[in-house]
Amino acid sequence: MQHNKAVLLAIVSVLLAMVTIQSGASVAKQLFPVIGPAGTTALRVGFSAIMLWLVFRPWRHLPQGRNWRAVIVYGICLGGMNLLFYLAIARIPLGIGVALEFTGPLAVALFSSRRRLDLLWVALALGGILLLLPDMRSVDALDPVGVMLALGAGACWAGYILFGQRAGNLASGGITVALGMTVAACFLVPIGVVSAGSALLSWQVIPLAIAVAALSSALPYSLEMVALKNLPAQSFSVLMSLEPAIAAMAGFLLLSELLSFSQWLAILLVIGASLGSTLSGQRKAAVPATN
Repeated sequence: MQHNKAVLLAIVSVLLAMVTIQSGASVAKQLFPVIGPAGTTALRVGFSAIMLWLVFRPWRHLPQGRNWRAVIVYGICLGGMNLLFYLAIARIPLGIGVALEFTGPLAVALFSSRRRLDLLWVALALGGILLLLPDMRSVDALDPVGVMLALGAGACWAGYILFGQRAGNLASGGITVALGMTVAACFLVPIGVVSAGSALLSWQVIPLAIAVAALSSALPYSLEMVALKNLPAQSFSVLMSLEPAIAAMAGFLLLSELLSFSQWLAILLVIGASLGSTLSGQRKAAVPATN
């Protein structure tokens, strides 16, 4: 009975984590007209770094010597992932952006596998991407720059996973994320200042930016830690596969973003590829999620 309650709590925690992440992205998108995607990214990463330093106190276990290399590359991937994703969803709907970005961790999982069955998951993922590629003849075509930016964010997400695993071996997960977020802030905050200027300090902007940082980083990370203590990594990954659909629903409910049938089909194909890859038994670890 106690075990069932722990599993239920873990499942609810994962679902809440995905809802808060995509809600945070929806709030962030509302800041774009005021301070732009680069300014929004700067505030989100900056406030997230402060929150994570206060919670995990990484100064107690700082990396030594060459160990900083993995942390720095991890932080660069983390920052690039955030910036490119926000630049992407400024041009394309949130659910589509997440589906395209999700190809990054999916590629990591598939390239690490040697099973023939995984060719099916590759085909599903490619089918989803092809359905989302912009048709320049259509009036409602997706912005091609937005598509490329989302795929670039996916590539950074893949690097985030690979280098995050190396950096994570040096300290606890919380300390690693705090240090990586700090590295990201070191180059994203100056970019945001140049892009948005004094608008970053507006009292109309700062409360929303703090909410974005909490919803997109601090709160979901804490919820995922609760889930990982009570769920197998494979089950965690299966649930995470639902994120593109949750993003699409958040975009519809909070931003009134309507998707066509083919776009919903594309998202379902990406979800199917992720579920299939996970259930094939080749992935041993959960896929981190920080959008």
